[in-house]
Amino acid sequence: MKRREFIKQAGITGAATGMAIMSPAAQAKTTIKWKMVTTWPKNFPGLGTGANYLAQLITDMSGGRLQVKVYGAKELVPAFEVFDAVSRGTAQMGHGASYYWKGKSEAAQFFAAVPFGLTAQEMNAWLYHGGGEALWRETYKPFGIIPAATGNTGVQMAGWFNREINSMDDLKGLKMRIPGLGGEVLSRAGGTPVSLPGGEIFTSLKSGAIDATEWVGPYNDLAFGLHKAAKYYYYPGWHEPGTTMEALINEKAFAALPKDLQSIVMNACKIANQNMLSEYTARNNTALKTLVNKHKVSLRKLPDEVLTKLRDLSREVVLELAEKDPQSKKVYESFSQFSKDVKDWSAIAELAYLTIR
Repeated sequence: MKRREFIKQAGITGAATGMAIMSPAAQAKTTIKWKMVTTWPKNFPGLGTGANYLAQLITDMSGGRLQVKVYGAKELVPAFEVFDAVSRGTAQMGHGASYYWKGKSEAAQFFAAVPFGLTAQEMNAWLYHGGGEALWRETYKPFGIIPAATGNTGVQMAGWFNREINSMDDLKGLKMRIPGLGGEVLSRAGGTPVSLPGGEIFTSLKSGAIDATEWVGPYNDLAFGLHKAAKYYYYPGWHEPGTTMEALINEKAFAALPKDLQSIVMNACKIANQNMLSEYTARNNTALKTLVNKHKVSLRKLPDEVLTKLRDLSREVVLELAEKDPQSKKVYESFSQFSKDVKDWSAIAELAYLTIR
């Protein structure tokens, strides 16, 4: 009896061990399907195609084990509901920019762009090696979301205007599409910031519902045809000196992945992050030439007086944001300290070189 019981138990143990051994192989054959919702119009150059690139990268790197399907704004959810959709698990991933979610967390805005803040290269340095990414995850943790940098536009343009900007008085009463902290600065300057998804910008500017808009830069602005709706194109993009795009990943969906797929997802985000910045750097100049030479756009630099005042107002706005809640203060302290430290190096590296080149 004991011998038969021993053999029976040994058989059960062996079967269990076999299942454990077979599990990874069986798991490798399993196809996991994810949805990615975005704040961008479907296939929009740079931003929308950046989301497509990330999805395809994950699919290819996983050998098809993790397949990601992209949905543009309004295809599954409206543009500004991407955060909620990922948080509740309607979609496993999202693609957007963190300043759109200031209604969820004021601190989120630091991880997209801060007026007169870090450049793209400096933002990546802060996120990857200065503690920024850990703070970003901490900020999104209550919502069940894991964030990751997935692109950067570099320095943007100040925007399209239907009036000349010669002094701060010209900003008073200006109704402008501008998100995040830049919008708060405009409000402090006497303007009216308006929050609009990309797909609604051209119509609003053309109809006069807004007087001005910022979007990204020549590459994207040309694709939207914004030169057909406004005459004056101003630079530099003081409000977005190095705008980080983000992947939003549902925490539970991510935890359910095997370790190798988790690694693929996070490393694909890093590849997509670098790829987008390279694309914008490559394409912006050609698009700018087309806007100026072919479409006769009036390219203008914002007056130094205006930029100086906007910089002062930006510092006030960011400092006040830091005082609103403990998380914003925590992120602000890390961001501002890194900014102070990196400026010295940037001054004798990129700035010094670009000045003499």
